[in-house]
Amino acid sequence: MLYLVGLGLADETDITVKGLEAVKKAERVYLEAYTSILLVEKEKLEAFYGRPVIVADRELVESGSDEILADADKTDVAFLVVGDPFGATTHTDLVLRARELGIESKVIPNASIMSGIGCTGLQLYNFGQTVSMVFFTENWKPSSYYDRVKENVDLGLHTLVLLDIKVKEPSLENLARGRMIYEPPRYMTVAQCASQMLETEEERKGGAFGPDSLAVGAARVGAADQRLVAGTLKELAEVDMGRPLHSLVLLGRKTHDLERDYIREFAVDKATFDACWQKAYGASS
Repeated sequence: MLYLVGLGLADETDITVKGLEAVKKAERVYLEAYTSILLVEKEKLEAFYGRPVIVADRELVESGSDEILADADKTDVAFLVVGDPFGATTHTDLVLRARELGIESKVIPNASIMSGIGCTGLQLYNFGQTVSMVFFTENWKPSSYYDRVKENVDLGLHTLVLLDIKVKEPSLENLARGRMIYEPPRYMTVAQCASQMLETEEERKGGAFGPDSLAVGAARVGAADQRLVAGTLKELAEVDMGRPLHSLVLLGRKTHDLERDYIREFAVDKATFDACWQKAYGASS
């Protein structure tokens, strides 16, 4: 059996009882470590699970799936995914490969950022399409995400923006020279995301958002030091929310007064928040 086990959002204790049982009986345990990270080291997972954990980088998962699936028709293999296996990141390719090899698979779900972002007090059924924000470079500033945000804005829906992480990736220069020398890990911050969004709007000029657009930054969702900050994109572009992982939610115009009352508590500046709210939504939503 191949078990795809969701680990939740924060630390080693977020795994479900069912997931822990699968891990403890598995012959091999892999940790997918390139689409997201837990907020604890691998050694803490191993101590809590009582099993050695093999870190699976992008190359192993995408090119070495046969290694992961080896003998999984005869023994149990656990593939651990931060959040939910089919949440923000899907691993249907691994399940399809297992199916081709006649290997049975079972998915054990857990909380992901897609549900955990409810900690902002924003109603999940008022969210539109989720988008991803990648690190801009001097010569590469992709803005395809903007069109989906604009669709959400036109419908009055919130937009969850997932922020880029770079783990065990070579620089473009090293890649061009065929050298697999990896860059240090990088994790996008709320400030970087807000700044890049404003840069995109300046280029696209579609009116999807602007410096006074209200948004909520979320850091380390589910952890003991979880932090939320509400404010304009201009304010969030200056905020320091500490260590990763970060996410951002752009508010839609259908934001309810109850949502406003909840997030106002986390405002960078309540007077600015109130003024921008009044301008965008009026006295009531």
